[in-house]
Amino acid sequence: MEIKKIAVIGSGVMGHGIAQSYALAGIPVNLYDIKEEFLKQALGLVQSNLTLLVKENVITDVQKQDTLKRIRTSTNLEQSVKDADFVTEAIPEIIEIKWELYAKLERFCKREAIIASNTSTFPISKLIEKSSTAERMLITHFFNPAQLVPLVEIVKHEYVTDEVLDTTKRLLVKIGKTPIVLRKDVPGFIANRLQAAVVREAFHLLEAGVADAEDIDKAVSAGPGFRWAFCGPIETADFGGLDTWQRVIDNLAPELDQRKTAPTLITQKVEQGKLGTKTGEGIYQYEEETVAERILERDTNFIRLAKIRQ
Repeated sequence: MEIKKIAVIGSGVMGHGIAQSYALAGIPVNLYDIKEEFLKQALGLVQSNLTLLVKENVITDVQKQDTLKRIRTSTNLEQSVKDADFVTEAIPEIIEIKWELYAKLERFCKREAIIASNTSTFPISKLIEKSSTAERMLITHFFNPAQLVPLVEIVKHEYVTDEVLDTTKRLLVKIGKTPIVLRKDVPGFIANRLQAAVVREAFHLLEAGVADAEDIDKAVSAGPGFRWAFCGPIETADFGGLDTWQRVIDNLAPELDQRKTAPTLITQKVEQGKLGTKTGEGIYQYEEETVAERILERDTNFIRLAKIRQ
């Protein structure tokens, strides 16, 4: 099956980046949201993202303009999806809203259209619970910022067809992503489980006063994170020697944080309304200009890292 047109439902933090990824690869995209103001904001973000790619000599200004032309916005759901071959759902993580959307998509979409969710919360078994066309539904979990991070986790189920899975993988490779397929549907999928384990231990070290937040962050970004950009934890263990890692884990496992809930410091900050960049203070303190500068710095570094990886 050839994917000639995409529809992205939801233009928020993830949706606009997903739409940009498809459009930059030459595929026309219908971007839907419930309000024009949301769509206008999304297009502004896409334009800024593309401008940064031009500045970093990843694309030309002509490619930027062509990409913007491939994205059409609408607040009419039926018009947005009726001619799409592939539909990505990137709406809020509320299962009842998702079920309501899927029921509409089953009516409005072409019978062969693939429907993918960007959920990071719900198992695919829950998403397809009320579906009458489960064989064409799966999860394609992008990572923020979706237009820059290569990884996309594909979560399938027993009813999805091989053709749907293969078409989805080819599509993601075409837009420059690195798709992986989960053989089992587990909570948090793969990457978020690994991230959660690191974050739990990082906050444990912070609460125990082992080091300050900045040094703990540096310990990851300048150490394991530096290696992980090209060599994952399992291959790292192979390079280091499994006998060595057996001793490391045997010695450290009993000492690692094993709590079953979020770290106390995170819970306290949430109760205080200190949520991070969105409120101006979390573990660190932020000025509005500082947040914008850090996001620009982050995205620029991601672009440069992507060049090296290629």
